[in-house]
Amino acid sequence: MVSLLGQKRLVGLDIGTSAVKLVELDVIKGAYRLKNFGMARLPRETIVNGVIINADPLVQAIKNLFRNLKITNKHVAVSISGHPVIIKKISLPFMTEDQLEPVIEKEAEQYIPFDLEEVNIDFQILGQNEETPEQMDVMLVAAKKALIEEYVEVLKNAGLQTRIIDIDVFALENMFNINYVPEEHEIVAIVDIGASVTNINILKNGTSIFNRDVFLGGNQITEELQKELSVSFEEAEMLKTGEQIEGIDHELLTQTIAKTSSSIAREIQRTLDFFIGTNYGRIDRVYLSGGASKTRGLKEIIEEKMNNNIVEFVDPFKAIKYDKKHFDSAYLKDIALFASIGVGLASRRFGD
Repeated sequence: MVSLLGQKRLVGLDIGTSAVKLVELDVIKGAYRLKNFGMARLPRETIVNGVIINADPLVQAIKNLFRNLKITNKHVAVSISGHPVIIKKISLPFMTEDQLEPVIEKEAEQYIPFDLEEVNIDFQILGQNEETPEQMDVMLVAAKKALIEEYVEVLKNAGLQTRIIDIDVFALENMFNINYVPEEHEIVAIVDIGASVTNINILKNGTSIFNRDVFLGGNQITEELQKELSVSFEEAEMLKTGEQIEGIDHELLTQTIAKTSSSIAREIQRTLDFFIGTNYGRIDRVYLSGGASKTRGLKEIIEEKMNNNIVEFVDPFKAIKYDKKHFDSAYLKDIALFASIGVGLASRRFGD
């Protein structure tokens, strides 16, 4: 969304509610190669709904990642989401990008519930509108300047230079297009379930045509387990992903996970049903991503609600080569669902 000129590769830094994920890629003979991956947990309440509440532990976590991984490249791409970010697909008469630039702010006034002086605005021309061929679809994006400045300041304090600020759902799109070749006219939904926000991006032919953030995630399951089983947050996190703790009522554990997972699955289903009802009438495949999608039983609950849709876990390393001396295959498989946004960000370069 916000970029500076140049062609240097960037380090992808996915700053989430519960952890910072770092991905560094090389391109060798036209193929992506994994150079670095790291993840650092964040204390609770560091980030809430995409807004930085406590910057100090975030700065320290980022510094530790770069130091421990011995990364010398200080140029980073990050992404944002949440309430301070508005994404809207609009239709306009055909015009060039240069023609659109001076009129986009006037168009944005209709769709953005913020004072335009408070936001950075960007856009992407998607192509011809299928229902009204004489018009084109444009993806309009606005993000509050205050949010962008907070992230830039944190990264500056960590000794880094922010070269690109992207949006989570578009980083997911980049990751998908690196690793998958969709069939012609195929419509897929990428559902990234994080700790507090679920990003939903629907792609046709690899291009985003609809997206929504749902403010539910894995923390809701964890907190419900805490309450029902009288365990700590850390213990609830372990139980959520299938680890065993002595003395736990397993029937109550299963019921609690199923109940809260169903709430998340229902919100995902509502979003997809809204898309199907107002747009293209179908979704061919659903890809799950994000750390909370590892919650035991959640994939099966989502599958049940999606009826005939194919639901599978996304593989952000599917087409990315790596040195097996440096990366263990089992480890990459284990952390893959955490890495999707970071991979999308690490594919960016100066000047994109």
